[in-house]
Amino acid sequence: MTKKLGAPDLGAVTISDMKSALYKGWGDMRRAPVYGLVVATLCVLFGALLAWITLATGKSYWLVFAAVGFPLFGPFTAVALYEVSHRLEVGQPLVFSEIFGIVLYQARRQLPSLCVIILMVFLFWFFIAHMIFALFLGLSTMTNVSSSLEVYLSSDGLTMLAVGTVVGALFALLLFMITVFAMPMLLDREIDFVTAMITSFTAVQNNLILMVFWGAMIAVCTFAAMAPVFLGLYIVLPLFGHASWHLYRASEARAEL
Repeated sequence: MTKKLGAPDLGAVTISDMKSALYKGWGDMRRAPVYGLVVATLCVLFGALLAWITLATGKSYWLVFAAVGFPLFGPFTAVALYEVSHRLEVGQPLVFSEIFGIVLYQARRQLPSLCVIILMVFLFWFFIAHMIFALFLGLSTMTNVSSSLEVYLSSDGLTMLAVGTVVGALFALLLFMITVFAMPMLLDREIDFVTAMITSFTAVQNNLILMVFWGAMIAVCTFAAMAPVFLGLYIVLPLFGHASWHLYRASEARAEL
């Protein structure tokens, strides 16, 4: 695809834009279901593998590997969905090798740098989470972190959960703000990852309430989709992957009005 130069101007996002993005995302899923199935299968297999290893070994640190690995793995799967939506948008043919070739091409450009930033934020969150746990429950008597559930219902435990939830939500918000428009932007334009993150952060800041609603909707739907043995991800991941591209386009189009 021919890329435009520089950061785009991103305009206001409305509820109508979100509805339209979901509608167009659903349409892209139906027109090109194979690509969504491939992307979702990769993510489901990754999650299922780590869950199986965790249960088989009884070692919960495998879930940490999953949490650390997905920020590096996930954005590349999203690129394929963005490329599909872009090609459907402009009437270009969908060629499997070319679309996933775009993913490999992005691996040599700015996207890996953005993935590293995501990973660094995740690792910092793990560090802060351990500090919060140690601060409130470090001196508590616990047989096992995962089985001594009564400790979490103590006053210190409830305070720890409340503080951890708030801090975790702030980290999640930061990641969302710097990536939600940055990832499709890196595919669409010749731009460095720092500028893309700043542009994305500013756009979300200017539409904070609605964009937080969009992010919360994605999070809730994703967690719900993981409940039936990850099978719900076959709908949620392609839908929001395609829809994210269209929301980016809608914001870009509003700035040009």
